[in-house]
Amino acid sequence: MSSVILKNLVKSYDGKNNVIDNINLEIKDKEFIVLVGSSGCGKSTILRLISGLEDITSGEILIDGKVVNNVHPKDRDIAFVFQSYALYPHMSVYENIAFGLKMRKYPKEEIDRKVREVASSLNLDDLLDRKPRQLSGGQRQRVALGRAIVRNPKVFLMDEPLSNLDANLRVQMRSEIKRLHNKLQTTFIYVTHDQTEALTMGDRIVVLDKGKIQQAATPEEIYNNPKNMFVAGFIGQMNFIDVAAENGHFNIEGVQFEAPEGISGLVTAAIRAEKMSCGDKIISVKPDIVEMTGGERIIYFNLNGSKCSARVPLDYPVSNTAELRISVKDMHFFNKDTGEVIKYEKKV
Repeated sequence: MSSVILKNLVKSYDGKNNVIDNINLEIKDKEFIVLVGSSGCGKSTILRLISGLEDITSGEILIDGKVVNNVHPKDRDIAFVFQSYALYPHMSVYENIAFGLKMRKYPKEEIDRKVREVASSLNLDDLLDRKPRQLSGGQRQRVALGRAIVRNPKVFLMDEPLSNLDANLRVQMRSEIKRLHNKLQTTFIYVTHDQTEALTMGDRIVVLDKGKIQQAATPEEIYNNPKNMFVAGFIGQMNFIDVAAENGHFNIEGVQFEAPEGISGLVTAAIRAEKMSCGDKIISVKPDIVEMTGGERIIYFNLNGSKCSARVPLDYPVSNTAELRISVKDMHFFNKDTGEVIKYEKKV
C-alpha cells in the first residue's frame, strides 16, 4: 500500500497567513492525482511538505499508514521529479540514473541491471554516456524520470515536470508519464498549472486556490459539475453571464429562456464555449475578434455586458454577426455573492 493522507494540514511562514490552510485529502494507493491551480495557490508547497523538504506547521502526513511528520526526507521512500530536472551536470546519463542506488550502497551488478532496464524503457540506451548539456529538454526530462523510477519508490512527486518543454513534446511526454504510471502501478502526485495536463492525466484532480481545496473529483466530474465559479472558470473555457430570473424566466440579449426550478433573482449563468453553437435558442452577436486555431474558430463577443467566447467549427457562418445557439440544459447557475453552484434538476 502506498496511500498518502493529509490531515488538517497547515503551513505558515509567518505564523499569521496560511499558505496551506487546513487541507484534508486522501490519495489512494496507485492513484494518479493532479494538483492544479494558479501560481501561489500552494500546490508545490504541498509536494514539498509530503517529501519532507519543508516542515509542516500543524496537522499530519501519513504515508503507507504511518505518520511521517518527523521522518527524514531520505527515509520516506519518495521520488521527486523537479521542474528544473535537477541533473548533475558533471555526471553522465548513466551516473545520474545510478546516483540514488549508489548512495544506498546497492551492489554494482544490480545497479547496472536496474539502470539499463530503466534506460531501455525510456529510450535512453544510446545516451548513457552523454552529459546533460548534450541532451535536449525532452531527453533531460526522461533522465530525471529514470533517476526516480530506478529506485522503485512508494510515491512519485512531480512538480510541473513538463513546463520547460515545447508544445509537441509536452503532449508526447504526457503520454509517456501515463504509460509509466500504468506500468509501475505506483502512487503519482503531479503538480501543474496546465488544465489540459490535469484533465488528460489525472484519475482525480484537486483544484486549489489560496491554500484551500476548492474541489477534488474525477476530471469528468470537475468539468461537468464544477462546485463553484472558481473551479468552473479555471478548468475549461467558461462564460459567466449575470442574469435576473423572474417569474420563471430570464433574458440574455433580449432572448427569453425558461429558468429551471430553484433558479430565481440575480444569479450568474455559466456556459462553456464549446456549447455555444448546439442549442435550441438563437442569439445574434457582433464578434469583437475571431481566431482560427486549426480545426475550429474562437469567437469573442459580449453578452449582457460580459466578455464571452464561443468555440465553433471552421465552417460555422461568421461575418459581421454570428448566430449562436445555446440551451438552458447546458448552463450552470451560481450564487452571485458566494460563487457556489446552485443545484437544480437538469432537463435532458
